[in-house]
Amino acid sequence: MSRDLRASRAKMIVLANFDDPCESARWRSVDDVVMGGQSSSAMLAGDKLGAFAGEVSLARGGGFAAVRRSNQLVDLSVCDAIEVRVRGDGKRYKLNLRTSDDPDGVVYQAAFDTQPGTWLTAQLLLVDFAPRFRGRPASGTLDSAHVSGLGLLISDRQVGPFLLELATVTATNLLAASALGVNEAVSR
Repeated sequence: MSRDLRASRAKMIVLANFDDPCESARWRSVDDVVMGGQSSSAMLAGDKLGAFAGEVSLARGGGFAAVRRSNQLVDLSVCDAIEVRVRGDGKRYKLNLRTSDDPDGVVYQAAFDTQPGTWLTAQLLLVDFAPRFRGRPASGTLDSAHVSGLGLLISDRQVGPFLLELATVTATNLLAASALGVNEAVSR
């Protein structure tokens, strides 16, 4: 394969960029209050950053906090991964992808860990996104050509306050980038 062909395959699609001062307003909370819980979250705007912040509570059968970005149809079929540039608090978070406008439909989910106070780029292969319906395993395969939304979630009994700062969420082709020798270690 020629270098030019590999370079064209090393595509990057920006899904969320918090350099844009309007980005935080594109996200809305969808916490466990929809089923009677008491967790809370918001996507806050910072200086060229977003912050998924709030508190997870197990009271009244709750246990999760989530935010969703406004729907926009995007074709990720030329990509094989999502990269999330974050600074976390040591907790585990999940990135959700949607392929339907149904707010109560199946989501495709991949988890990533954070390190307290450390910037990192979580690299999530699209083939690793598992279908979930209301937090339970579901059937289906991610149709990366028809991604209509994304979201962030904290769950798994991680009680208490949380804070995940975000710079960007991008779709990329890691295999092509690796073949080109692109340096994956980025610091902020």
